[in-house]
Amino acid sequence: MKYNKIINYIFFVLFTSFSFNETIDDAVSYKINIDRNIIHAGENITIEADIKIKKGFHIYSSNPDLTLSPSYFEWMDTTLFSAIGIMEEPTPYIAFDEMFSMEVGKHKKDVKLSQSLTISKDALIGKHSVDGTFIYQACDALKCIPHWDDFAIEFEIVEGNANSQFINTINTEYPSFIDENNEEKDTVVDSASSLFSFFLMAFLAGLAALLTPCVFPMIPMTVAFFTGHEKSKSQAIRDAFIFGFSIIGIYTIVGIGVSIMFGAEIANELATSAVANIIFFIIFYIFAFSFLGAFEIVLPTSFVNKMNKKADKGGLIGIFFMAFTLVLVSFSCTGPIVGTVLIESAQGELLKPTIGMLGFSLSFAIPFTLFAIFPEWMQSLPKSGGWLNSVKVVLGFLELALGLKFLSIADQTYHWGILDREIYLALWIVIFTLMGFYLLGKIQLAHDSPIERLSVSRLLMAISTFTFVIYMIPGMFGAPLKGLSGYLPPMTSQDFDIIKTIRENKSPTSYIENDNFPANPRFSEFLHLPHGIKGFYDYNEALEYSRKVNKPLFIDFTGHGCVNCRKMEEYVWADSQVLNILQKDYVVVALYVDDKTTLPESEWFTSDYDGKIKKTVGKQNFDFQISKFNSNAQPYYVLLNEHEQLLVEPRAYDLDVSEFVNFLEEGKHEFNKK
Repeated sequence: MKYNKIINYIFFVLFTSFSFNETIDDAVSYKINIDRNIIHAGENITIEADIKIKKGFHIYSSNPDLTLSPSYFEWMDTTLFSAIGIMEEPTPYIAFDEMFSMEVGKHKKDVKLSQSLTISKDALIGKHSVDGTFIYQACDALKCIPHWDDFAIEFEIVEGNANSQFINTINTEYPSFIDENNEEKDTVVDSASSLFSFFLMAFLAGLAALLTPCVFPMIPMTVAFFTGHEKSKSQAIRDAFIFGFSIIGIYTIVGIGVSIMFGAEIANELATSAVANIIFFIIFYIFAFSFLGAFEIVLPTSFVNKMNKKADKGGLIGIFFMAFTLVLVSFSCTGPIVGTVLIESAQGELLKPTIGMLGFSLSFAIPFTLFAIFPEWMQSLPKSGGWLNSVKVVLGFLELALGLKFLSIADQTYHWGILDREIYLALWIVIFTLMGFYLLGKIQLAHDSPIERLSVSRLLMAISTFTFVIYMIPGMFGAPLKGLSGYLPPMTSQDFDIIKTIRENKSPTSYIENDNFPANPRFSEFLHLPHGIKGFYDYNEALEYSRKVNKPLFIDFTGHGCVNCRKMEEYVWADSQVLNILQKDYVVVALYVDDKTTLPESEWFTSDYDGKIKKTVGKQNFDFQISKFNSNAQPYYVLLNEHEQLLVEPRAYDLDVSEFVNFLEEGKHEFNKK
């Protein structure tokens, strides 16, 4: 999982600012030269910076694709120039920078940077002095000092026709920075430091994964498993560590092994497969019914006896099986988080993703291991009635609610239409209402003891539960329920939506209308955009339309089972300013990467990325995202012009509305510069 470049750059600037009180004396020196002082109007001139760099220091490349702080010339007045080309440079040292999450180019030895300018044919005869600024950063291993050095260029324009010797086409596009013959590529930081940074980032990602809706409920399930029979303290600690190491081993070995064999797409497949999600749904409901007292989940007596007699053999099998079940169920939520690591491993880079998966699984396993070490904490509580059984029953209600998410994912990706938003909400309202009455002691289940006196804690939990129920009720009529965005099916699946009805009955001027917009875009019969946005669901159709109406293309890589996609739509897209820009200034195309609709055989293709045949809408969109933009996370937003070129750096999940508005405005600005 990679951080946004801009965020990392801000962090980098903040970090280096602590050293701004120090100076880098004479680390970088330069001289500005011009190729000649006497010129004719219409000719080209070349401005050159002859730069000397001391050992241990560097400046950044002039190519903006290789850094967020390029070295370049800035001119105070360009009326004398009818055209300005790019800064030209020799091939820099290129390496991936963990801080910026991008390939970064640096110059570490003496270098010459030059820029050609075309003097206007209408330039006045006489002497001229043009003011400019040389902008660069002088850096060592710990800090960078920005420089804005002013300079002046003096030359004379004389009478006469332009000399053909000095008339040539100025290069305006930077060459590809991938130089396979560049044997001097350097590491941004030493290998150990780089790998440690990646390990730390993966470790934090593992902690974040614990808060996902299909991982957090697995913690009490783990406790229930380890309370199956009496253990000594040493046995509990041993089993707990075996359990933790099993999780780490499964994620590290199986995860990387699968990515090598099947590629990065396996994470998406597992997260959206109908079979996998139905299995996860069944597992959740089995645990839920067990917590509610329908039955006890216990290992066969014969197996328990064998475990007691052969603890090493039987114990390992049981513990490993529980760890494997945990990984399978939780991978539906953790798959997108580890997707970037899987891409790297699928491309043959084994060391880095191995360390990344190790860091992720380590932080993921720690809480489960700690709970497994002390299962007697729950065993010491009453096993029927009392606090322990109440906790299990409440967890059972939560499992009933959260398990619906898996069935919903399968329902959305295959368009079964059995669990639309209002049905989903109705089930949640009923489940949590029953849980509220249970907390008040109005409902008793198996193994419950009569409640003689209601405790304050149960009362507060009941109040919270009924408050949540009341919060959900308006959702039955179309209220967005932003607090639950991502956990509920999309608003487009709701049959009765008052907000949609009001919107459709508004004046036509309230929404963007275009006579040329197709009445039925491809796949629109089962795919939809939120908030009444008109858009497409097929890339080629959207691209053709964007060229026709001369608008930039807004690509939304999304998914039916994408929690963060729904959050972005409810928190960010719903903002009036964002919605207005998307409707008026962009052609929107939503590319679902997990849709299972099979395409006609004539549209199947073999992927250049993994060599597999892509037959469905989702597989083709997912392959397009990976191969074109080297990303497999959703949501992922891309702005393109009519030539399919990036307008600005793509964005991922970020609930900052102002930043998203800036992203869209910057894309418009770049598009209009043509």
